[in-house]
Amino acid sequence: MLAVPALTITARDAGSRARAGVLRTAHGEVRTPAFVPLATKATVKGMLPAEVAALGYDIVLGNTFHLFLDPGHERIARLGGLHEFMGWSGPIVTDSGGFQVFSMGHGTVADEIKGRTPHGGHRQGGILAIEERGVRFRSYLDGSERFMAPETSMEIQAALGSDLALVFDECTPLNVPRDYTARSTERTHRWLRRCLDWHHEHGPDGQLVYGIVQGGVFEDLRLESAQAVAASECDGIAIGGSLGAEKAEMHTVVDWTTAALPEDRPRHLLGIGEIDDLVRGVELGIDTFDCAMPTRLGRHGMVLVPDPGRRWRVDLSQARWKDSDEPLMDGCPCPACALGLTRGYLRYLAHARELTGMRLFTLHNLAFVERVMRRLREAIGAGTLAAEAAALRSGAAP
Repeated sequence: MLAVPALTITARDAGSRARAGVLRTAHGEVRTPAFVPLATKATVKGMLPAEVAALGYDIVLGNTFHLFLDPGHERIARLGGLHEFMGWSGPIVTDSGGFQVFSMGHGTVADEIKGRTPHGGHRQGGILAIEERGVRFRSYLDGSERFMAPETSMEIQAALGSDLALVFDECTPLNVPRDYTARSTERTHRWLRRCLDWHHEHGPDGQLVYGIVQGGVFEDLRLESAQAVAASECDGIAIGGSLGAEKAEMHTVVDWTTAALPEDRPRHLLGIGEIDDLVRGVELGIDTFDCAMPTRLGRHGMVLVPDPGRRWRVDLSQARWKDSDEPLMDGCPCPACALGLTRGYLRYLAHARELTGMRLFTLHNLAFVERVMRRLREAIGAGTLAAEAAALRSGAAP
């Protein structure tokens, strides 16, 4: 943890909580607000590190849980740490593993992220016990019993050498009752203290530590959690857990939370990346976001386009595009669109699940999201965020 604030705010929007700034890390600066692509298993799927950087991204996210199980943090440390291991020289954030560990018990992790086949198959992983000292679970890889505690999570992230480590928390889903959410949130706060204590004694110099606000969809619990995390010496604050069953509720929960957070620390919204949610999140004062959306959609033939009525996406695997000579997205400056390929050809690649198509769609989607964030960031500096947000929401091309 650093003695000086990690975030320098360079501009604020007069009509909202939005702010632009620079997040300083041991491996470079991150221009905020920013989207963070997932490098779940030490790779942004289908992309080379240089390609991700060339799109304008400053930072990526590695998954503590998956890297713990395979290839193991000790091996990654022996091979020079996560930066050297995956060939990414910029900043890296690692999650705590809490989302993956607990979602095994609650059943909310996507099959794809867990490496399971899309048509079922034997599921070996699962929660064995949630205890004060930590969590016992079975590995989804081989069924072996494993254990993760707050200290374990911090030890793994220290070995990985990430620039930004998240504390271990329980990520409660929407369907658990209030009393369980309250008890879980209190335990998350105790685990926060243990994570910070471990990092104070053993953490690598320069590694930032973010606390995580929980509390489900209950306003009082969210506010209590925000106050507890803010009272700690963490370098930044993430917002996690269930944010509601629909967008309006999610935005309300984020609104409650950011209103209660201190202005001097960076704020990260975990697992959110839809275009309209990015716009609203920036207005509510979020500095960084992460989500599997752009890369996962790309691997399934879905590409992002300026069409809010269809959730900013089009499915190029559909038969309707078989004979289309339209471009992927008219006027798009991304490297994939610059090839001039038709939707007819791209539909063929998507339908055949050719790796070339998956790469092209992923490249386009990441470029689309980066341009959205860049426009929002520049608009904050120019004092035009309200107009820019309205344009994006109405379908303006980024």
